[in-house]
Parts: sequence; C-alpha cells; structure tokens
Amino acid sequence: MTRPFRRDVPGTGARRRRSLAAAAIAAATTVGTTVLVAAPASAAPVRPADDGARIVKTAVAGKGTRAAAVGVQQVDISIQSPALGKTVKTRLLLPKGWSAGSAATWPVLYAFHGGQDDYTSWTRNTDIEAWAAKYNAIVVMPEASNGSYADWYNYGKGGTPKWETFHTSEVRQLVERNYRGGAQRAAIGNSSGAQGAVSYAARHPGLFKHVAALSGLLSMRSPGIPAMLMFTNAGNNQDPYAIWGIPRWDDANWAAHDPYALAEKLRGVKLFFSAGTTGRPGPGDPNVAPWDIGLLSEIAIGANNKDFKRRLDELKVPYTAHIYGDGRHNWPAWIRESQSVWPQLMGSIGAKPA
Repeated sequence: MTRPFRRDVPGTGARRRRSLAAAAIAAATTVGTTVLVAAPASAAPVRPADDGARIVKTAVAGKGTRAAAVGVQQVDISIQSPALGKTVKTRLLLPKGWSAGSAATWPVLYAFHGGQDDYTSWTRNTDIEAWAAKYNAIVVMPEASNGSYADWYNYGKGGTPKWETFHTSEVRQLVERNYRGGAQRAAIGNSSGAQGAVSYAARHPGLFKHVAALSGLLSMRSPGIPAMLMFTNAGNNQDPYAIWGIPRWDDANWAAHDPYALAEKLRGVKLFFSAGTTGRPGPGDPNVAPWDIGLLSEIAIGANNKDFKRRLDELKVPYTAHIYGDGRHNWPAWIRESQSVWPQLMGSIGAKPA
C-alpha cells in the first residue's frame, strides 16, 4: 500500500493544462497502486460542461476495494455545478481496458439512487462492481440528494437546484468529455431514482436506449400520490411545494414530469419496471410488522405501477414489467431485479462481455 499523493504542477498554458490533466487521469486510474489519489483542481480533467460545470477533484480507490478486486476502477469526481450552485460528487466505475488516452468510447449506464441516500448508495448496498466487471461499460452513479430528479419549480421562479440539468447535461457532458463516455446510454434507478430515470428518458428523447425502474412512482398524479410525495419531501426538511409546484394548482408542471403523462414519449425506449404489491416481506427482507412503512409504501407503489402499465397498454407502448407479490421497499428486492435486467441493459447499449 502506498501513500496518497498530491502533486502541485506549475504552468498555466492551455496546452500544458490539457497534458497535465491527461497525465493526472492516467496516473489516478492505475488499479492497485494506491488506496486513494486526490488530484488538485489544477490537475483535474479540464474539459468543462457547456454551462461551466467542471471537475475540481478526482479521488481513485485502489487496493483493498471491491472494485479493485474484480478489476474495475472506482473514481469519485467532485463537480462544481452551476445548476446546483454547489459542489457535489459522482462515482464512476471504469471497465477493464479503459484508458483516458484512448480514441475509443465506452457505453454508459447511469445508476440513480433513491431518497435519503447519496452517490455511494449502489456500491454500498449491492455488488454493482462485480456486475459492472462483466462488461466493457462505464457505470455512473451521480449524487441526487433529495432533489426529486427535477429542476425545481420554486413557485414559478426557477433557479437552483436544477437536478435534472445536473444529471442530463453537466454529468453527461463531463463523463463524455473527460472519461470517454459514448452516446449509447442506459439507466437504472430505485425508488425516486426509478421515477427520475423514466422521466428523464421521456423528457430527453434519445438520452437512454433502455431504462429500468425499480419500485418507482410512475404515475405521480394518481389519487393519493401527490399527498404521499408532499409528505415524504416535507419529512426530508424540504419545501415540498418548491419542487414541482402546488398539486392541482401547478398541474401542468406536475404533468411535465409525470411518467404516466409522458408515456407516449417513451415509445422507442426499451422499458422495464417492477414493484411489489402484497405488503408482505419477500425473500431476504427483514421480519417487520405489517404496518412497517417499507411494506405499506410498496403496496401503494405496486398499485401505482399497475396504473402506469395500463396507460402503456392503452397507448400500445412496448414494455417489460415484473409486478411481483411479496417484497418490501428495500434493497433485497432491488438487487434481485437489478441482477435480472442487467444483461438486457448492457445488451441495449452494445456493452460487450469483458
């Protein structure tokens, strides 16, 4: 195990900065040589997003991590984001054979986390490193906080935070410009991340080839669902009316983010969604009381997914759904669903076995 290092490099010319950036990425992504590499802002990748978002710090995990054990490279990038008005992190898994200096590009899978969680969620709760290691794709796990995967309405005034802009423009452009991400993209998300993935696919045609939504609210304006969302976001110490607006009063903005209302725009996107329905624990779930919030919420989400399914049927929009019975709103179910759909996601973006 070697020590983390920090190298200060003189020179301010544009050409010199670009060469230093390439060197920093190459050095930082050598698996097994360091436990952590923290590159200074001046040596971070220098190609910004269109709005000026930029990578200001790069930290790479080395020996002793699960990523290193299976041969992928785990990189945490800190992004100074105009869309959010602050700096947040995104975690990347870079496949075997990835190189900053390559002329090739790699297909990309975005993994969106649920509420009350962060960019470490997928690596903390699943074996996503091992799943990723089987294919030559980049996996991107961006911070989403409790932002509900939307550019906030803010009572019609707009402004920060703009989580949708952060994910669909800033993160995407930074990954493509600095980490050789290609234009073949898919997404998977759990809970609010599922709603975000489907909403993004509908609102940004061509962004994703394939989307998998695990226990997501896919009909945001069904009876009782706005109140459920308002209650959840208020519990996250947020102003719930600032996100999409006031239910019914600002219905047009709600509809503009509602997968049910946007269903026609999903035509041409490979779509998978799943949820439980019975309110009973499934395999691997904890033995909890029947009134456990994880069980009760999955009942509502399962019914909500059925509403979404009926809408797709009405429009004759193709999909694959797994509306199962027992299962709590938690990771044991999402891991099973992820493992099942992962090969299809990889195939949709042309990711080849590693």
